[in-house]
This record gives sequence, structure tokens and C-alpha cells, in this order.
Amino acid sequence: MARRDGYYVQLDETAENMLRAGDFLGCGHNGIVYLLEDNKVIKIFKDKDICKNEYELLKKTEKSKYFPQVYSHGPYYIIKDYVPGERLDYYIRKNGINKKISCEIIKLLMEFKKLEFTKLDIRCKDLYINNNFSIKVIDPRNNYSRGGNYPRHLMKGLYKLGVLDEFLETVKEQYNEVYREWSFKIKRYLYRGVK
Repeated sequence: MARRDGYYVQLDETAENMLRAGDFLGCGHNGIVYLLEDNKVIKIFKDKDICKNEYELLKKTEKSKYFPQVYSHGPYYIIKDYVPGERLDYYIRKNGINKKISCEIIKLLMEFKKLEFTKLDIRCKDLYINNNFSIKVIDPRNNYSRGGNYPRHLMKGLYKLGVLDEFLETVKEQYNEVYREWSFKIKRYLYRGVK
């Protein structure tokens, strides 16, 4: 979250007070995030439909350890748990990938299936990893409204980081029933020149 675009949304008094007391964390395509005192964040959205969709997705996933707990929301904001750690792509760029991280990613993707997501994919930049290698999703979107039966964006990101083969080896060892499909689809995608 590096970009800062100017925009204005009408917030209720509670959200305004939280925003004033919070510390700026970052700005992305859909909104801006502030850290609150009680280890929560307020995410303010540019578009109330995107806010509503993310809130509904977080409510459906509230029993999953991979998603932040959501506490309240308004038309343009969500209050949810702060997710500590480092962006997965930044971490891998500095430290590489290992079997434990690969297994955590595979477990996350299996959780997507369990949650009946229609899009079994996520970008590396939307995952945070902490010291014990556990992973959390920080910016879920469109997992119930879009399709995608394999983690194309995730594996494309791992390819760009130079660790896709290592990840696929762990998939082959730990979850062989999808290895051939995932490996074939991502290699076909990359072969087409979409890099």
C-alpha cells in the first residue's frame, strides 16, 4: 500500500473519531487503512459496494484462522483485526521460500475450497506471513463472485519471485492430486507469454 489518492467519503461520528486517533498504515486501490489503539484497523473504502462485499466475505470466513476477525462496519468502512507480519512477496524476495511456507499456502488454498470459494486464488501481496510462518489474508475480494479453479495469480507471483518450481515440488509431495492440473495450467499460462 504505497499509493495515496485523494478522495472523500462521508463517515459517521464513530468512524471519524477512530480515524483521528489512528495511525496511517497504507493506501491501496480500494481504500486507506489506519491502525487503532486496540490492535485493530479501520479500512476506509472509496466505494461502498466494495466495502459491503469485503465485509460479507469476512463475515462468511469469520471461523477461519486465515482471515482477520471483523468487528463492525459502516457504508464506507470496516473495523477488523490488525494482521502483523510481512507481505509474502517481500518476505520471499528476502528469504526465499521453504517447505513450511509452501505447506501453509497449500493449507490456505484447501481452506478456500472448504469455504466454497468459486475463485481458488489470491495474490502474494494480499498474504501476510508472521514469525512462525503462519499466513493470513489481508485483502480478500471476489472469492465468491469470480471463478478460478487453480491459483493462477499466486503461482504467477511465485514464478516472478523465482520459487514456483520449489512450491510445485511441495504440492507434488503434499497434495499430489492437484499437482498435475496446477502444474499443467500454470506452465501453459506462462508459456503463452503472460509474464
